[in-house]
Amino acid sequence: MTTYRQPGTVLTDHRFTVPLDHARPDGPTIEVFAREVVAAGKAGRDDLPWLVYLQGGPGYGSPRPVGRDSWLDRALEDYRVLLLDQRGTARSTPANRRTLAGMDPAGQAGYLAHFRADSIVRDAEMVRRALLGEGRWSVLGQSFGGFCAVTYLSLAPEGLREVLITGGLPGLDATADDVYRRTYPHVAAKNAAFYDAYPQDVEQVRRIARHLRDNEVRLPAGGLLSVEMFQTLGVMLGMSDGAHRMHYLLEGAFDGDEPSDVFLRQVEAYTAYAEAPFHAILHEPCYAQGEGSATRWAAHRVRAEFPAFDSLEDDAPFPFTGEMVYPWQFEQDPYLVPLREAAHLLAERDDWPALYDAGRLAANEVPVAAAVYHDDMYVDRELSLRTAAAVRGLRPWITSEYEHDGLRNSGGRVLDHLIRMVRGEV
Repeated sequence: MTTYRQPGTVLTDHRFTVPLDHARPDGPTIEVFAREVVAAGKAGRDDLPWLVYLQGGPGYGSPRPVGRDSWLDRALEDYRVLLLDQRGTARSTPANRRTLAGMDPAGQAGYLAHFRADSIVRDAEMVRRALLGEGRWSVLGQSFGGFCAVTYLSLAPEGLREVLITGGLPGLDATADDVYRRTYPHVAAKNAAFYDAYPQDVEQVRRIARHLRDNEVRLPAGGLLSVEMFQTLGVMLGMSDGAHRMHYLLEGAFDGDEPSDVFLRQVEAYTAYAEAPFHAILHEPCYAQGEGSATRWAAHRVRAEFPAFDSLEDDAPFPFTGEMVYPWQFEQDPYLVPLREAAHLLAERDDWPALYDAGRLAANEVPVAAAVYHDDMYVDRELSLRTAAAVRGLRPWITSEYEHDGLRNSGGRVLDHLIRMVRGEV
């Protein structure tokens, strides 16, 4: 353990050894990293309840705080916070093109199959017992972290004191096909809102698309910036400031007649999977459960039902896509190319374990409060509300005040409201 200070906080780094496959506790192991954060004035107290934070994704590490920034300021009033790097992310044993280079595609696929919510929850339980013994802790799950929290309620509710979820109530039996049939229309609505806010960008976006259609453009790391890859910039439109950031990115797209270096560097940051390659690989399998649950590139297949996303005619605004992963990205993104065969194997797997236990959730006794964002582009509201009704005692808060990143951008207000909800104060 290493302990150090930042303004207003004391941080302690922890490392834990866990099985790669929890069904084989004597088999290969990996390491999980977690950072404990406590308010400086409470560092000596051992009576603070623990709050473990589960990040969105899958495939992204926990936040790297500076002092008491963002929602952490509110959390530290009541909790000792544990920022968990989910397996395979950040300082936990990484899973990427370099660390998996020694495996054949079947080995890579078999390894990565152990990085879904069920394994993350079992890791968390091992961490909880190491830190608290038989004590319970609270969970805060953002986006995919909320999916993990519902899996936690299904697999190990005995470890939970209370659960807080922001933008992350999954459909309990929704397939990847179901999810994309619902999210493509949400993305179309965000496109319309973007062009309503910045009508001057319609022609700029068309100009970029025409240039990419007629020329081979490479990103700084060597990846191809195709028209389809450019479309994936729409992933940012579901965030509270996404349309504004998109506008500023687009306005500097050209130096004369060629794409500017700044534009290409920024586009790569949004479209390449250097930080979280297994987000691309496991994004669809995170919805798969049971026999016959192969996802088979659901976003790519379902897209055919929404032809407007493939219409690049000059008389219509250029359509951006959202949080969808396509098989061609494993041909164009250099961080994904070495994992493409493994990704295809995982897309065809049809025997994924269950992630949710409907019976156990219906009998739930753990207090749960969940923020459901009315206009969420990534997590469908109606699927979330069905799940809210299926989890005994879950209190939903439906709000149009915030977008999907409300936890991060609300200055602690979203977290404060959920804390008061789960305690029955509102």
